[in-house]
Amino acid sequence: MTSSTARFTGVVPPLVTPLDDDGAVDVASLERLVETQLAAGVHGIFALGSSGETVFLRDEQRDRALEVIIKTVGGKVPVMAGCIEPSTPRVVDRAQAALRLGADALVTTAPFYAIVGPHETERHFRSVAASTDLPLLAYDIPVCVHTKLSVDLLTRLVADGVIAGVKDSSGDDVSFRQLLLSVADHAPDTDFSALTGHEVVVDAMMLAGASGAVPGLANVDPDGYVRLHNACVAGDWATARTEQDRLTRLFRIVDAADPATTAGATRGVGSFKTALRLLDVIKSNAVSLPLRPLDEAETSRVRVELEHAGLL
Repeated sequence: MTSSTARFTGVVPPLVTPLDDDGAVDVASLERLVETQLAAGVHGIFALGSSGETVFLRDEQRDRALEVIIKTVGGKVPVMAGCIEPSTPRVVDRAQAALRLGADALVTTAPFYAIVGPHETERHFRSVAASTDLPLLAYDIPVCVHTKLSVDLLTRLVADGVIAGVKDSSGDDVSFRQLLLSVADHAPDTDFSALTGHEVVVDAMMLAGASGAVPGLANVDPDGYVRLHNACVAGDWATARTEQDRLTRLFRIVDAADPATTAGATRGVGSFKTALRLLDVIKSNAVSLPLRPLDEAETSRVRVELEHAGLL
């Protein structure tokens, strides 16, 4: 059963950032993407996350993308802004930019590049939270930052009002479930948002008590994830499983890229953008260097999965 008091719930797609062939933010495509998400009934938008290529973008690109997203959303749903930098002062700078542009919440990871331990990580989150009045969510993504946020640390930050929630992309579903229980035991009166980024097991995480999901694949099929969420909230787990199975099959688009010439970022973002181009939502599947766009053979494999999923 999901939390009824969480501030941020439901389907919160981490938007890709459409680019033109010169690397500039493609404003018209980004507006269409946002409008498509809103029409599907999503419950929030996560801008400038991993799917949004935030670590590859210059500050002016980030500001432009966030400005367009917030303006197009028009207050219909909350907009979370990724503030993902290797050090605390740089995150604070991005937090101030997000506040100025009108974001509703911030999302940040543990520090990275420099080797840090749990004490530095805790000071980081407390310092970022103290720098702004916006709600802060912790982004647990150890595959990228090489620090796993512990259940004890996150529970303490929730209990102390430092973070409003967690966006869990750790892939450690045991830890995520332990976190749900720990917060229920030690901070039961908080408006804690537990959002899973594990798009192929959203039904299971919702059954465990997640508040919602931040699935990159929702860029491609927001309607499917909204149907999945609604079935979970209604307790219709058979319908939820059927929808989750369809989405899990659709997730095979990330296997379209040639593994000999690509890694994780190109596979994920590249396949999402290629699918969105095939669906006529965005104009180009251009990505930021050093990533590369999917070629025609890879695009054909994405098209096959879209057809199987009933999207084309």
